[in-house]
Amino acid sequence: MRRSVPVFAAVAGLLASAAIAVLGAAGPAQADVQICEQYGSTTIQGRYVVQNNRWGTTAQQCINVTDTGFSITRQDGQGNTSGAPVSYPSVFLGCHYTNCSPGTNLPMQVSQISSASSSINYNFVSGATYNASYDIWLDPTPKRDGVNQMEIMIWFNRQGSIQPIGSSVGSATVAGRTWDVWRGSNGSNNVVSYLAPSPINSWNFSVLDFINDVRNRGAITNSWYLTSIQAGFEPWIGGTGLGVNSFSASVNGGGNPQPSNPPTGQPSNPPTNPPGGSSCRVAYTANTWNNGYTASVTVTNTGSSAINNWSLTYDLPSGQQVGNAWNATVTQSGSAVTARNISWNGNIAPGGTASFGYQGTYSGTYSSPTSFSLNGSSCTRA
Repeated sequence: MRRSVPVFAAVAGLLASAAIAVLGAAGPAQADVQICEQYGSTTIQGRYVVQNNRWGTTAQQCINVTDTGFSITRQDGQGNTSGAPVSYPSVFLGCHYTNCSPGTNLPMQVSQISSASSSINYNFVSGATYNASYDIWLDPTPKRDGVNQMEIMIWFNRQGSIQPIGSSVGSATVAGRTWDVWRGSNGSNNVVSYLAPSPINSWNFSVLDFINDVRNRGAITNSWYLTSIQAGFEPWIGGTGLGVNSFSASVNGGGNPQPSNPPTGQPSNPPTNPPGGSSCRVAYTANTWNNGYTASVTVTNTGSSAINNWSLTYDLPSGQQVGNAWNATVTQSGSAVTARNISWNGNIAPGGTASFGYQGTYSGTYSSPTSFSLNGSSCTRA
């Protein structure tokens, strides 16, 4: 049944903020710390916040906080499966209704993120109605309070007659797994949900892959801010025994600011070759970390005639693989890469430029490609 109210309702958020103010700054949790306060929270590992967040019911809910996660020890609420869950006990990195995790670097602009990774291990139970929900929150501003405009929900497990907000818009492969994708609005924020076809109780993955997929759907741009990463449960009925056994999340800066991603599309007019042989110049800049990198590519028309629609081809060194791209459609076959313009940046005037970028992975020692061709004509390297 369709959920029609937000996971973090505005009124509940105001109450949560007030409760947090009353509770004050929480110290590091020790094993077996019980939280039964409606919006009670504490910190673990000096890095994450664990919150009870019983926003949808006045019935009792208690959680047991350990050094690595939490479990629900009591859940008396009864939610309507055609409406909202009764709570969202969770652990998070970042800021939620003015409650920020210790030393967090969030909010961070999407264009500045070089990597965002996480690991999660859940404990599931039978006989209850709930979802194991992993939330990624984003906003056009570096917001630390109230409701953000975009919620990405990853449903690791669904039990009972519940479903994500909105309607299914098809399937997608993100972070190496296939998901049923839902999209809608709860009245306070937009929601893109990724529903696993079968329960996932443990996973290490790239949070950035989901952010990039939502961006490529036109729901956010690179100028938006990641504000928090959260993992927990939305129980409707029951749920005692549900737990997050362990959780970790890390967001690293050092990315390059990128233009907003406009709607994509393939050019309808055939491309024209740069006149006069080598009448193009390519600047290729990479930022690397561990086994990943981002590439920023700028194509300059050094000729005297406009280029109408373009296709840039080049070979990547062995061990490199292209991932998510922006401002171009980038495909790879073996080592050969083809980057084609999208609907709004197909024309390059004399002296003008077109830029695009992508995230990739590599093995061994990183090196950049050395030769490029634009619409079949070789370009000089900047």
